[in-house]
Amino acid sequence: MNPKILVFAGSIRTGAYSGKTADAAMKELALQGAEVTRISLADYPLPIMDQDLEAEKGVPDNAVKLARMFVDHDGILIATPEYNGSMPPLLKNTIDWISRVRKDRGIVLRPLPGKVVALCSSSEGYFAGIRSANHLRAVLSHIQMEVIPQQVSVPQGGEAFDDNGDFRDERLRNGMQRLCRALIERATMLSARYES
Repeated sequence: MNPKILVFAGSIRTGAYSGKTADAAMKELALQGAEVTRISLADYPLPIMDQDLEAEKGVPDNAVKLARMFVDHDGILIATPEYNGSMPPLLKNTIDWISRVRKDRGIVLRPLPGKVVALCSSSEGYFAGIRSANHLRAVLSHIQMEVIPQQVSVPQGGEAFDDNGDFRDERLRNGMQRLCRALIERATMLSARYES
């Protein structure tokens, strides 16, 4: 059975390098046999995480929808940009809200702990969003997600992609192949363990 992988970017800007990186990952995952769901966080707007708001109105519906998607997929791939040396507020806010989901229609949900996740990063400069990915890795590990060691970091995002959206650099293409292979293998292994 082919694993189901959820893919999204931490930016919703038109032409964002993280979006292009997520698209490249989606293509490679599909080539390697995964069943891929590619979403945009623009379709799941959320207010700034606020426990007073949560106490008054509960967890927003879009956070619950995203939590359901996390549960329904065997693995996650996140492509993050870098804002001021760290992950963007959109991405952190999304993770924070999902972490607040405990139940859906009375059924207990655990969308994050134990879920395998792969990280990509990108930036305009030479650092390739590595600082953002490091911070994101620390956050996801703290909430007990399993972050695989393989990572793809895309420098000079404005020049990294050809007209088809593929990486110009063979090193990046090979890196994405390895990342996707590792994610598929680990997601398949964990899925089989839970089903047995």
